[in-house]
Amino acid sequence: MIKIDSLTLQRGPLRLLDNASLTLHPGQKAGLLGTNGAGKSSLFALLRGELTPDAGDCSLPPDWRIAHMRQEIDDLQRIAVDYVLDGDQRLRQIQQRLAAAEQQQDAAQLGTLYAELEAHDGFSADSRARTLLAGLGFSSAQCETRVGDFSGGWRMRLNLAQALMCPSDLLLLDEPTNHLDLDAILWLEEWLRSYQGTLLLISHDRDFLDAVVEHIVHVESRKLTLYRGGYSQFERTRAERLSQQQAAFDKQQAQREHMQKYIARFRAQATKARQAQSRLKALERMELLSPAHIDSPFNFSFREADNQSDPLLDLREGVLGYNGSAVLRDVKLQLAPGARIGVLGPNGAGKSTLIKTLAGTLPLIGGELNTGEHLAIGYFAQHQLDSLDPQASPLLHLARLAPQVREQELRNFLGGFDFHGSRAEEPVLHFSGGEKARLALALIAWQKPNLLLLDEPTNHLDMEMRHALTMALQNFEGAMLLVSHDRALIRDTTDELWLVADGKLSSYEQDLDSYTRWLAQFRQQQASLAAGSEATSAGPKVDARAQRRLAAEQRQRLAPLKKTADRLEQQLDSAQQQMAGIEAALADNALYSDAQRDRLKQLLADQAACRQRIDELEMQWLEAHEALEQLQAQLSEA
Repeated sequence: MIKIDSLTLQRGPLRLLDNASLTLHPGQKAGLLGTNGAGKSSLFALLRGELTPDAGDCSLPPDWRIAHMRQEIDDLQRIAVDYVLDGDQRLRQIQQRLAAAEQQQDAAQLGTLYAELEAHDGFSADSRARTLLAGLGFSSAQCETRVGDFSGGWRMRLNLAQALMCPSDLLLLDEPTNHLDLDAILWLEEWLRSYQGTLLLISHDRDFLDAVVEHIVHVESRKLTLYRGGYSQFERTRAERLSQQQAAFDKQQAQREHMQKYIARFRAQATKARQAQSRLKALERMELLSPAHIDSPFNFSFREADNQSDPLLDLREGVLGYNGSAVLRDVKLQLAPGARIGVLGPNGAGKSTLIKTLAGTLPLIGGELNTGEHLAIGYFAQHQLDSLDPQASPLLHLARLAPQVREQELRNFLGGFDFHGSRAEEPVLHFSGGEKARLALALIAWQKPNLLLLDEPTNHLDMEMRHALTMALQNFEGAMLLVSHDRALIRDTTDELWLVADGKLSSYEQDLDSYTRWLAQFRQQQASLAAGSEATSAGPKVDARAQRRLAAEQRQRLAPLKKTADRLEQQLDSAQQQMAGIEAALADNALYSDAQRDRLKQLLADQAACRQRIDELEMQWLEAHEALEQLQAQLSEA
């Protein structure tokens, strides 16, 4: 186990931990939370043996193998799949000894080493590495690409794959989802849930934490506090403690009232019923959790636009892509003031292509794009962080946009993004990724946009900044198009979903939870198509009658699993409809009178039971589909 006892950890004059204690048992999965600078990364360095305690003790089993996600790349010339395989150092040692034995033609040593390689599962290593890369979004061709040819975000994916490749008893991951899109995150969730070792994870993605960990370690006031449950349970527990303070209660009530007004904007629209249910869930969560953010250093809003146009954007018969190569065809869309749209789609389907085209940074290949007279776009994408002037301060960046505005007003605005005092005057050169992202958002918010085009705005942002951004987007009166792997942000700020897939843009009528299942089915279809394509191009034709008989036998073996998966999906849809009915009843204000107290208690009990039923069915559905995929893979190999 990991045993930390009366630990004091200091970096220079700054004391990070003081008399802190913690115990983690083998196989436990825990999220590590704390404000920036609280000492999370230093704790990781301590566990890796790179730091020593200033007082107290930190002990791990001496035979534990530790894997961690590195933040740097040391060899740009390596091929991607080889770079990932380098994560298994024991494998590389065996291979080096094998090469030496072959050169010396030492038959006895070769026999011993091949047995050792088999015991280490080395013969399947290349296949496992490629599976990891595929799960993280790499194509087959990219597996053979030089590391130096990838962008920074994709290099971080390679570091993640390398960490997962390393056999380990303790896995340390620092912000593994920062450079992943949603389908890669869902794949990583499944991988980590099946990981047999002890996991310690730093992340600001609440849905990811809820899906993977069963404990939270909170670094606060130089102590380590262990909470049972995922992030949502941690936040509820912390909120219950903080809500005893009057200030927390007042803020909770104000945010609840704001959320109710926000829901009223779209609740009556039948076409958005599913998204309305998602927003009602968000209201329920916010009523419980808002006190947990009373100590947030962030408090800002997007300044209201001076003028509006209706529509803001109108695209007809659009052909979108790069260098004349189409990614999306026949795109038709119209954005009106107040539209709040989340864009979903598999990796590489064209979500960023859509955003860039609407922002004007990527020219249309075909079609007609008309813009409103008063259109004012606020565009956020990760590459914009690199376009900030490294020698200019946040105050100077903002002053360039508003040379006539008093300095104090600019400082007050920047303070809402936690740029206070001298920090507002420091050059951007040495800012962290999170600080640059906050500054980029501040510059957008100042310019009074009436259309926000946001492509992964939460990368590098901590929990408190994500919460503040959520509140600011809920207050925003203009239109918004959002691409994000942060499911909580999509769920809490959008009331309509679009789907980018198979070269098309369409409206997605289901909710975000249903999209997870759609994505699993999409992957399965793509894998089947790829397997069929390989089989078609792989050589001689087989006897048609034998092929039909084999196909019939395979369908017969697959039928029970498919029937089970279909039955579970029907039960899940039924349970979600039941939950929608319960939450619609709970939305009735009359229910909260004294006369309706018994009915309210019953509905809340029904809601808890239904939620548990949905969670169980979703897990059974995922297990059934995984079993189906495994059998299909076995049949394909056979």
